[in-house]
Parts: sequence; structure tokens; C-alpha cells
Amino acid sequence: MRLRSQTRSLAQTSVLAMVVASFVTGTAASAADLSIVSGAVGRDIEELRKHLDMFEAETGHTVSIVTMPASTTDQFGQYRLWLSAENPDIDVYRVDVIWAPQLANHFVDLTEAAADVVGDHFPAIIESQTVDGRLVALPMFTDAPALYYRTDLLEKHGATPPATWVELTETAQAIMDAERADGNDGIFGFVWQGAAYEGLTCNALEWIKSNGGGQIVEPDGEISVNNENAAEMLDLAATWVGTISPPGVLGYREEEARGVWQLGNAVFMRNWPYAYALSNSDDSAVQGLFGVVPLPTGPSGEQNAATLGGWNLAVSEYSQDKEAAIEMVKFLASAEIQKDRAIETTRLPTIVSLYEDADVLGAQPVIGEWLPIFQEAVPRPSAPTKANYNQVSQEFWTAAHNTLSGNGSGAENLATLERNLMRIRRSGW
Repeated sequence: MRLRSQTRSLAQTSVLAMVVASFVTGTAASAADLSIVSGAVGRDIEELRKHLDMFEAETGHTVSIVTMPASTTDQFGQYRLWLSAENPDIDVYRVDVIWAPQLANHFVDLTEAAADVVGDHFPAIIESQTVDGRLVALPMFTDAPALYYRTDLLEKHGATPPATWVELTETAQAIMDAERADGNDGIFGFVWQGAAYEGLTCNALEWIKSNGGGQIVEPDGEISVNNENAAEMLDLAATWVGTISPPGVLGYREEEARGVWQLGNAVFMRNWPYAYALSNSDDSAVQGLFGVVPLPTGPSGEQNAATLGGWNLAVSEYSQDKEAAIEMVKFLASAEIQKDRAIETTRLPTIVSLYEDADVLGAQPVIGEWLPIFQEAVPRPSAPTKANYNQVSQEFWTAAHNTLSGNGSGAENLATLERNLMRIRRSGW
């Protein structure tokens, strides 16, 4: 499946006229001063502020945004500190899809409050945010990455989007070499997220899963990561650093990769859907010059893999305005707001009907075409490892980063990783 960028002329007026009161639980008896904490990439904070302004106009409440670093690892650490301290100053948390099992005890059960809307969302996403029968977060948007490619450069050099990681390696090298020979000295073949943080866990999980190397820890709790197929892909990825990828890729997160790509300095990029709208903006060097395909398959694998992502909204147990906070969560997760978010920032909706919405597909046809990538996405092992997931992920991205940095082979680092994971698990997760 090939998803192409399209140059289009869209009216700048919003698709939203007015969000009526039925999208909130009701009008509060008195106005509340609320806060929401959120990390961000791209235009996330700008979009959030726009939607909160609408919420304020509708309800009379006021909402402030507490911004966080883009790194999900840094966000999680700060969230855990605030929640452990029972901080009453944060009412709503924007949370990663993987955090529900780790933070559930600190969040309000939304089962009853959201009973009228949960059926609109993909059941698997609702299930992922349900812990011990408690719905602890309402979906905001879902996520799954893909491979961005330069249509103009592939056509110029007679290449096609790669189906395997080996093909990507070869195609990226060939086009990069040819472009540099023509004087395009700043071009690289492939940019991705290689810093030692949660984003590397996502990248490396995709590599090993696509090569038949498992999911680090399987759904039944088995530690599966120490195997030849997983080691093979880590070793292949290590060859990219300093060749088709910049040496600095070992410090890249999502925005660093997008920055190189959007300046026109990469043939391929691995990134999430948010980068699509930004790459097609008027100030982008690659506007109208790129497409998107599913991530490649490993040399020993049979199926490509994309890590399941997504962000959700949770109400703090320590909020002093829980009723108003629940209103805000339902507003931001509503079909109307998800529709606007999809059109403006290509964030994937969690509401099933929006994938057939004429306005969404007319403005961003890529949303409908991205659906199978999301539906087949691979979850990180947060469910089987429960409260230990953050430590498991850190051990995994450390093993991957060591391999990418030349500090040991894939096999050596995965053997060490297996021992560390067994120590964390002990008699059970």
C-alpha cells in the first residue's frame, strides 16, 4: 500500500462551527479553574490550546496547560513524582497508551461517566485503558508509525519504496551517494529515533518483531528477546549509524528526525502520523514530494511491524474539581474535537466512524489509508510486565543503544538484557 502526499488548497476556516453542550456531562454549578499537563511534538500544544479555548467558552471553566518535554521518558518520570505526592494542582494528565497499568491507582474510574461514549471508540483502545475493570483514561488519538519516502528522489533514481530493511539500506545508500555526487552534500538516506529513550524502544521493537524476533516479553510473560533474529536486526541497524544515517542519529527523537527530513535532507524517515501534516505545510521543503508506506520487513521475517502508540486523557484522583475535569476529558475526546484534530494535524482518531467521515477523508485522505497500519500495530509489553514496564523498556533501549553505538554485538547485548529482565521478573511480573 502506498500513501501519497497531495498538494491541496483547503479553506482555512475550521470545520467546527460550535461544539454543543451535549459533548460534556453538563453545565457545572460554578466555574472551575483546571489544569492539564501534556507533552508535545509538532503543533500539539497549539491545537490543545485552541480546543481548550472552545471548552472554556462552552462551559465557563478556565484551563491552564502545564507543558512537558517531548521525551515520553521524562514525562513519565515527572508524572510519577506528582502522582506519588498526591499533587492536587494537576487535574488532567495526557498519558501514553502504555502507562495505564503503571499509574491506574492514581486515576479516577471513568467507566460510569463515559458509558455513553465508549462504544464509539475502537474496543481494543478502550480495553488498553481498562485496568482491573476500571476505565482509567479516555482515548484522545491513536498512533502507529510508517516509513516516509521522497517520491521525487525515488522516481529520479528509478527506485521504489523498500519492502525490507535490507532494501531500505541499499536504496538509501544508492540515492544518498548519487545525490552527493551531484552536489547535494547535506542529504542522508534514513533518519529515525536513536536516542536512549522510549522512542528507541518503539523503533527497536519494530526491527526485531519484523524479523521474527518476538516482542521483548510475550503476552504470557515469557522473556523472548534473546534470539538470533532479534540480534540480526540490531546488528543491521547498527550499520546505518554514520553511513545512511547521521552519526548524530543516536541522539535523535521524533522532532530531530522530522527537522532533518522537513528541510529536505533525508530520503527516508520513520515517524508518526503527526509529521505528515507538518511535512506538507507551506514552509516545508518536501511539501508534495513525499509518500508513506508501511515499515519494512526484516531479512528473516515475514511481516512488517509498527509499534502501537497513542495518547489518552486521565483525571487525577487528587483533583479538587473532578466533575469539571471529567467534562474536559469528554470534550477533548469527543468526535467533533477528534475530527478537527485529524484534519488539522493528521492525528489518528480513536472513534471508528471518523475513518469514513467525508470531511476527514476529503482534507486528509491519508487518515483512511493509515487505518490498516494502526489496526495491525504491535503493542509494547506493558500489559504482561505491569508496573515493571518502564524498567523493562529502559533495559531494552539500553541494549539497543549499546549495539547501535558499537558497544558490543546484538547477541552480546541481548544476552545481558535477558539476564537483567529475569532479575526484574524474579518469580513473576
